[in-house]
Amino acid sequence: MRLNELVSTAIVKDNFLTIQKYIDFTLNYLEFIADTNNIQATIISQNENHYQFIQYKKDGSFNVTRPLNSKLMLELEDFDNSTKSFLELIANIKKSKHNTPELRKLLNNFVYTIQQSIGSVLDALPANRSNTARKINGDLFERLIRILLNEIGICCTSGVIYIPVKIGDEVAFRMSYQHDLIIKDGEVLKAIGSVKTSSKDRIDKIFIDKFLYSKLTDTTIPHFAVFLNDVQRKNTKTEGKYGINSTFLPGHFKGYTIKLNPLDGVYYCDIRPNMITEAILKDHIKTFDNLLFKDIWDFI
Repeated sequence: MRLNELVSTAIVKDNFLTIQKYIDFTLNYLEFIADTNNIQATIISQNENHYQFIQYKKDGSFNVTRPLNSKLMLELEDFDNSTKSFLELIANIKKSKHNTPELRKLLNNFVYTIQQSIGSVLDALPANRSNTARKINGDLFERLIRILLNEIGICCTSGVIYIPVKIGDEVAFRMSYQHDLIIKDGEVLKAIGSVKTSSKDRIDKIFIDKFLYSKLTDTTIPHFAVFLNDVQRKNTKTEGKYGINSTFLPGHFKGYTIKLNPLDGVYYCDIRPNMITEAILKDHIKTFDNLLFKDIWDFI
């Protein structure tokens, strides 16, 4: 596929209704960038060298992609060779023989590669369509996580939950909340999830949603969040050179966790180093594989 064909595919969300459609698109993109004649350059991050950026040629307006973590982003051959193992894994994730470090790593890398391929293609859109690209990218990540949960056997939808608010013993009105992931066992609500490509400008709302829901319903329904990553491109003073910035706000996360309420799970495909080592963060933030292998089953 040429870049314009990839872009035309990516902007139509109905092209991504099954996990196989996501995989097929990713294979096409990885094949495109594997041919160095198709791209202007691969740029290495100046401050964290395992991140890199793809610069497109004229067909992509010479745009530079989001930062791609080379430790997670699979190349064409590895992605292609791993597809069968990935599909077998999500079909049998509860079987203990699949709970290995290698398959957990494959799950994280595969999901990261799929979503970053979509995001990178959307980065080829003109600057005046950046908001459209951001919205499509977020919606497709949300759908990807929802599809994966359904594939492993979890009943997961998106939609509106109506919360009855009582005055005395009478229901006075109902508040509506839109949620990315609504997890049920039969008709019983078991968990509520948020899916965002990054926590930037969004982390506050997720904590407050749990607080309000718990207060209004007098329940302890688990609330969890799935993020792709928390890095963005940073321009350096030298033309043509880039670095990365973290968009994660550790002070906000700790403050809400301690003084408001902790979330029941926070998961990243591309986890930042301080999330692994720093007090409070390391106890509440995990890699994405932990959700599918264990925590989601505990929630239901």
